[in-house]
Amino acid sequence: MSHPRGRPTKHKLVVSPEQKLALQQLVQQSRSSRSLSFRARIVLECARGHNNAAVAAKLRTSGFTEGLWRNRFIRGGIAALGDEMRPGAPRQIGDDKVEGAVRLTLEETPKGSTYWSSRALAARTGLSQSTVSRIWRAFGLRPHRSETFQLSNDPLLVDKVRDIVGLYMNPPHHAIVLCVDEKSQIQALSRSQPILPMLPGQVERRTHDYFRHGTTSLFAALDIATGSVIGKCWPRHRAIEFHRFLQHIDRALPADLAVHLVLDNYATHKTEKIRKWSCVTRASPCTSLPPIVRG
Repeated sequence: MSHPRGRPTKHKLVVSPEQKLALQQLVQQSRSSRSLSFRARIVLECARGHNNAAVAAKLRTSGFTEGLWRNRFIRGGIAALGDEMRPGAPRQIGDDKVEGAVRLTLEETPKGSTYWSSRALAARTGLSQSTVSRIWRAFGLRPHRSETFQLSNDPLLVDKVRDIVGLYMNPPHHAIVLCVDEKSQIQALSRSQPILPMLPGQVERRTHDYFRHGTTSLFAALDIATGSVIGKCWPRHRAIEFHRFLQHIDRALPADLAVHLVLDNYATHKTEKIRKWSCVTRASPCTSLPPIVRG
């Protein structure tokens, strides 16, 4: 439809409340693409009743760009603000080569090495290093990474895990659940000169040399409900120090609350002295978890 003088008729832009909310979310979301956020701003400005020239001037764009996305929204709504699919170049690597690269990565290792590097696999398959890297990313393969695991032989593992998870997920009323553990052999170091703080245009600076003051062991108890931590450091890591830490916990907590301690199976947690302490105090230790499930 055209104007009698030959100019196209300006179609009316109508934005529903739901569309307005969705457009505002596109503008405010930091992770949305800049282009999509900009197009949403164009539509919102037009919806306020401003003419094309005013919107283009406010957003520092051309009238053509403003009119393009205004008309796109009128024809297709918010979905029309996205980029259209681009054909791109045709694939040059067939599925058989991709399958071969994945199979080699999973089933074989290069001679003299424990895992494939992208360069080594590229030389073996005849692909480029960047192509091998893209294939690995597409299939979630990271040959240079490895993790450890341990299977428990405890026949009561499931029951014990349920007890611990139950404490975490549904703590008893009028009680505190603490996750207790230690970090030993922490080096106590100090720099030979004071650290220079960070300034605008200048990173924090510190000397390359330092003084050693031996090692220390950190004992910590995490309150899972509040995130607060009770901590204490001692030079050694024995049952004696652990007993002192338990006494420190007992003094730091309100006297009218029951205390549930979640521990691992470290030897210092299971001595006769620790067991006697738990029997005569309000603490209820759970020391039956295997190393794979740590509190």
